[in-house]
Amino acid sequence: MHKNGFTTTILHSDRHQTVEHGAVHKPIHTSSEFAYADARELAAVFQGKAGYTYGRQGTPTTAALEAKITQMEGGVASVSFATGMASLAAVFTTLLRKGDHLLSSQYVFGNTNSLLLTLMELGVEVTYVDPTDMEQVRAAVQPNTRMVFTETIANPGTQIADLAGIGELCRERGLVYVIDNTLTSPWLFQGRSVGASLVMNSLSKYVNGHGDALGGAITDTGLYDWASYPNIYDSYRKGASTGWGLLQIKKKGLRDMGGTLSADAAHRIAVGAETLALRMAAHCSNALALAKMLDAHPGVTKVHYPGLPTHPQHARAAQLFNNRFGGLLGIELADGIDCFDFLNRLQIVLMATHLGDTRSLALPAAHTIYYEMGAERRAQMGIADSLIRVSVGIEDQADLLHDFDQALQGCRS
Repeated sequence: MHKNGFTTTILHSDRHQTVEHGAVHKPIHTSSEFAYADARELAAVFQGKAGYTYGRQGTPTTAALEAKITQMEGGVASVSFATGMASLAAVFTTLLRKGDHLLSSQYVFGNTNSLLLTLMELGVEVTYVDPTDMEQVRAAVQPNTRMVFTETIANPGTQIADLAGIGELCRERGLVYVIDNTLTSPWLFQGRSVGASLVMNSLSKYVNGHGDALGGAITDTGLYDWASYPNIYDSYRKGASTGWGLLQIKKKGLRDMGGTLSADAAHRIAVGAETLALRMAAHCSNALALAKMLDAHPGVTKVHYPGLPTHPQHARAAQLFNNRFGGLLGIELADGIDCFDFLNRLQIVLMATHLGDTRSLALPAAHTIYYEMGAERRAQMGIADSLIRVSVGIEDQADLLHDFDQALQGCRS
């Protein structure tokens, strides 16, 4: 039986659901409340029947987007949030309790690191390890370990975790395995392929791709049996146990905490997602060409990009991501080149803190998004003071290469 490809599936996702008046996109449902002619029907929805009660817990528009994300990830269900950080906060705060142990990559994004510090203040023990080294990961597991968390590609050092090895460890120990798939997107990588329990995507980035909406999502891959997880509340232990975890995340993260994705943002993200594969191909192609050019440039001492054969995890990335290496790279400038002077000479690239946009973006990582964590933590993450983070866009490749070259030449003249 023929199975449609990634883009075909996403393009026709809405119309294969119930869409009003033959529209090819799910409409934007802005209603906060949903009324029922029969009070018994309203009660039934509150008690678990499929339907809508209040916009804080979801709308038909967010549900349509969630269906797309689930298809992209090959999972069983998804729940959307206002941002990627809201998604992670919902996972950590609803599934972990005081006294639990979380094992995390030491290379996590700066805001995620701040969130983990908050978890520690709430009584959750957090241990940071190098996820590229399975011996470190295995040695750090404790009797009270409940969850392991890592990103697919670290931001901005581009370290590649041993995703398959961690998945096997989590399966052996019965641990919840959470993967942040933001830098790869579901087109490059599906977390279920390495045994992930839950996959987070910051929809603001590559999935939307146009820098005009914020959003996040958690997808349950269906691989973890929540019947064995002790932190599920009794009220959510109903029906098939494979759905308990996501139900708790949704109820606590949306109903109780209010991290709700708006219908307008959901619609923008859903439309943007239709061209994800096309854009990601351009991101990856441009990033590889730029990395190769900068790697040979006298104005650059080091390029962090998994597509380069010199990258420590190049072979792993090639296998995991099917010889595509993403659109983010880090560059360290030669002595004598001031990172701010270099950035100010760029003519096409925007100075902005975002990634996954159609436009190329750059910033001095140590002085901006990682400034708050301090020099010691930055050193642990391998973030040099001269490190420039570049989110490579889909501009014409020759224009991008010329822009970086002229900026570097101008700093050396």
